[in-house]
Amino acid sequence: MTSNNMIYLVSTLDTKGEEIVYIKNLLAEKNLSCKIVDLSTQPHAFNHLADVSASLIASFHPEGSGAVFCGDRGKAIVAMAKAFELFLSKQNDIGAILGLGGSGGTALITPAMQSLAIGIPKLMVSTMASGDISGYIGASDIAMMYSVTDIAGINVISRKILSNAANFIAGSILFKKQEVVEDKPAIGLTMFGVTTPCVQTVSAQLHDQYDCLIFHATGSGGKAMEKLADSHLLHGVLDITTTEVCDYLFGGVLACDDDRFDAIARSQIPYIGSCGALDMVNFASPDTIPEKYQNRLFYPHNPQVTLMRTTPEENQQMANWIANKLNQCQGYVTFIIPEEGFSALDIKGGAFWSPDANKAFIEEFEKTYMVTEKRRLIKVPYHINSPQFCDLIINEFKKIMK
Repeated sequence: MTSNNMIYLVSTLDTKGEEIVYIKNLLAEKNLSCKIVDLSTQPHAFNHLADVSASLIASFHPEGSGAVFCGDRGKAIVAMAKAFELFLSKQNDIGAILGLGGSGGTALITPAMQSLAIGIPKLMVSTMASGDISGYIGASDIAMMYSVTDIAGINVISRKILSNAANFIAGSILFKKQEVVEDKPAIGLTMFGVTTPCVQTVSAQLHDQYDCLIFHATGSGGKAMEKLADSHLLHGVLDITTTEVCDYLFGGVLACDDDRFDAIARSQIPYIGSCGALDMVNFASPDTIPEKYQNRLFYPHNPQVTLMRTTPEENQQMANWIANKLNQCQGYVTFIIPEEGFSALDIKGGAFWSPDANKAFIEEFEKTYMVTEKRRLIKVPYHINSPQFCDLIINEFKKIMK
């Protein structure tokens, strides 16, 4: 077995010791190597179960173990999470990681999981997995498994769940495929259902030369793409669908955060951007829409997704926000505006066709965006999903990649 096949089993042993040992024994039956890591926020109590004690983990905190064992549960969880992340960054034998936790344990374990490279198997068995888990997953590839009952002993339910968790993580080690050396440089593209024709056409045309990674612009999709850019795993970005900004600024459910576009500035990666789906804010079912928006124009995408058309004032605000972000970029940046519509709904005769809203975006963007030798702006009389726009995107991308 290679040196990076160690499975890290992580929990707070003062409350989840029996369950972690149960999983370790199941993995031992498959001759898999494991380390039990204790993240209890009290020292020394469960050293007999742990391969890595809570005291050792706490010592990795920049302010020492006293910052963790402080007697304040909330502060201790934050501090131990930081210490565990730093501990994990020093380990070179990680094959996979499995965590068990309730609300506190999940908050302790998942930040460190997020810091690990994409592709390292990460499974979090949690009582919190049935709700909004975006805060736990971030832009990583963490898998969440709902524990059904509280993680409080071995019983008829937990035995099944924990066995499934053990088999999940065992399979990720036993059936791990060797990495295929990929000669093509990877590029990132952002896509939404209403920009799919454009992104698929562009991807198909660039596929022979580039490894095209398409990210669904759902908030986490943009974060994942920019995480790869920050890690220098992408050679270029085709950010055709910047719709996450709508949700961030106006309270939608598929929002980016304030860091959107900052990875482009930090990495100076070659960048093509556009206005994909800036005509819409995403909400869930109609009964979830904030009262202040009740008189707006909506489109029912499906029973669980309701789209709201952005107004001229909102487009002006988005243009200013995006332009100011891109003004911080010192690498090659080209922003291309399709004047005939930003999405499949924003087209002449379409449900969201609004020339005034688009005009507001264009005028504010032109006013705010600082054109330089490397930072260019192109306006074209095409729709975003038109063949002409796709051809232009491809040609401009090839220019900045030379």
